[in-house]
Amino acid sequence: MANKAQQPPHLHLAEVTASQFIDIWKHFDADGNGYIEGKELENFFRELETARRGSGVDPTNPIFREKMKEFMQKFDKNKDGRIEMSELAQILPTEENFLLCFRQFVSSSAEFMAAWRRYDTDRSGYIEANELKGFLSDLLEKANRHYDDQKLQEYTQTILRMFDLNGDGKLGLSEMARLLPVQENFLLSFQGVKLNTEQFNAIFTFYDKDGNGYIDEQELDALLRDLYQKNKKDVDAKSLAGYKQSIMSLSDGGKLYRGELEIVLCKEPTV
Repeated sequence: MANKAQQPPHLHLAEVTASQFIDIWKHFDADGNGYIEGKELENFFRELETARRGSGVDPTNPIFREKMKEFMQKFDKNKDGRIEMSELAQILPTEENFLLCFRQFVSSSAEFMAAWRRYDTDRSGYIEANELKGFLSDLLEKANRHYDDQKLQEYTQTILRMFDLNGDGKLGLSEMARLLPVQENFLLSFQGVKLNTEQFNAIFTFYDKDGNGYIDEQELDALLRDLYQKNKKDVDAKSLAGYKQSIMSLSDGGKLYRGELEIVLCKEPTV
């Protein structure tokens, strides 16, 4: 647990390693909810300014507030008033930034889902820790990034420190997707419409008219429109098409099976 009296780690460095990046994240995301927000955000900006200027700053000074406002306008890409992991990766100068490297290959959520599908072979919504190294190696190779076994091991351990909070050796899809740029993380759009198992089974059965256990792209389109309308959430045609493409990346030859859609729409995949 982060020690409040302790000097915040690594902010003074010209570059931080992947492991040091996670030290910083865990220090300021004090409640572990996946965001630096509220008082955490003020503390982060104050310490970042102190590290960069080499002297203390006064949070009550109007100039501090104005600088913090400008800072958020630059880095808070989705304008939700808080900083998430992919946004922090733009702020900190990270040595061989594995988060940005990840995004050079996975430029869209559809590509991320396609990569995920190759490793989540049992469609459980999780990648086992022993498969993670292969997953990361695949991403790095496609990004044309050179790495050795030691660096790959560091990246693997860093990802585990981020997401395997209960130590069960499994990493969830929605957690790993936090590495995507905010605008590409289509899973964020479903945060307010997540279903429990009973609700999911009912809606899937409704659209799986012939009971063959899968739906096609047209049926998915109707399902998503229905889901958004029932939750009174607006979605434009372009966004809906993008969500649909990303989800269909999980499909098997255009057939989207129950377990694959459950990964996206359910609060907790059943395993």
